Amino acid sequence: MKESEIIQIILAVITLSVVIGFTDLISLNAENFGKIALVGAIIILVNIFAKKLMASHLDADVEHEIWKMQRYGLKEGDYLKKSIPAGIIFPIFITAITLGTVNLITILTYETRALKRRAAKRFGPFSFTEMTDYHNALVGAAGILSSLAVAFISYWIPGAGLLGKIATFYAFSNMIPVSKLDGAQIYFGSRVLWATLAIITLIFTAYALLLV
Repeated sequence: MKESEIIQIILAVITLSVVIGFTDLISLNAENFGKIALVGAIIILVNIFAKKLMASHLDADVEHEIWKMQRYGLKEGDYLKKSIPAGIIFPIFITAITLGTVNLITILTYETRALKRRAAKRFGPFSFTEMTDYHNALVGAAGILSSLAVAFISYWIPGAGLLGKIATFYAFSNMIPVSKLDGAQIYFGSRVLWATLAIITLIFTAYALLLV
C-alpha cells in the first residue's frame, strides 16, 4: 500500500469519526468519540481489504482516495479549476447543518488497474487483459458486501450494535450511484448487481433504523 493511499485512508477514518461522533465531539465526550473512531477504522479497513482481495483475485490492484469533485454543472465548461475534497466537505457539512441527525458517509472512491500478470494469465475468446467495467464493479461490490457482513455479524454480538449501524449506513451511503462513488462504479459495471445490492442494503438499513 502506497504512503499516499495510507494518508487518504487516515483522512477517511477521521472524517467518518467526526460525522458519526459529531454530538460526542461537540459535547467533548472523548471516551465515546474514541470508541466511534475505532469502529470507523474497523469498517473502512475491512471495506478496503475486501476490495484489495477481490482485485488481487482478478489480477488487478485497487487504490483508494478521498472522493473528489471538479464538475459542478451540466454544461461542457462547468468545471472547477481544481477538484475539491467532496468526501470530506459534504459529509461534515451535512452533519453540521443537521446537528448530527443526518449522516452521509460518502468519503472514499477507488481506482482499479490491471497488473502485468493479468496479461500473462488471461487467454481465450472470453478473456480480457484490461479491467472491464464489470470486473471493476465486482471490486466495489466486495466492499459493500464486506460492510454488510460486518453489520450482520455485529448484530449477533452483545454490545456491538453501534458497529452494525455504522457499517450499514456506510454501505448505504456508498451505494449512491453518483460521481465515482462505489455505487456508480457498480451501477455502470452491472445494473443487475447494483440493483441486487441496493435491495439487500435497503433491508439492512431499514433494520438498522428500527434499532436507533
